[in-house]
Amino acid sequence: MSTHDFTTTIVVDHSPAEVFKAVQNVRGWWSEEIEGKTAQLNDEFDYHYEDVHRCKIKLIEVIPNQKMVWFIEKNYFKFTEDKTEWTGTKPTFEIKEKDGKTQLTFTHLGLVPEYECFEICRDAWTNYIQNSLRKLIETGKGEPNATGKPQTENEKKLSAGN
Repeated sequence: MSTHDFTTTIVVDHSPAEVFKAVQNVRGWWSEEIEGKTAQLNDEFDYHYEDVHRCKIKLIEVIPNQKMVWFIEKNYFKFTEDKTEWTGTKPTFEIKEKDGKTQLTFTHLGLVPEYECFEICRDAWTNYIQNSLRKLIETGKGEPNATGKPQTENEKKLSAGN
């Protein structure tokens, strides 16, 4: 893993199985605008956020209660010169027990500071992992983006630009 890939970690008082189940529930923490399956090996889903961001994702590694790796097959950003940034990258969720708690480390392999989208994507992932996914794990209810409801400041700015 490159130290340049975006990564963030949370630690929760829940079992690895509960954390893994929450990660699988992508509609519950990332976006209600998900079409397809998000839980098993080779599942594919489409993410859509207004006319700002769309991508097609395939689950390429699934180890229950330990690890999930997504592969971004296709991507479109309205706000970058290279509309396909993210294509070929791998968002990765690693789950480990640590000192009686569960640690979830999210690394978006290939999301590097050289990308034009890096700051916006870093801020968005930080919100979705540190805030929404954590809330889904801890309370059973996350804060995914919903139609017409941007969650992060950057999403609000991008939406206003439409």
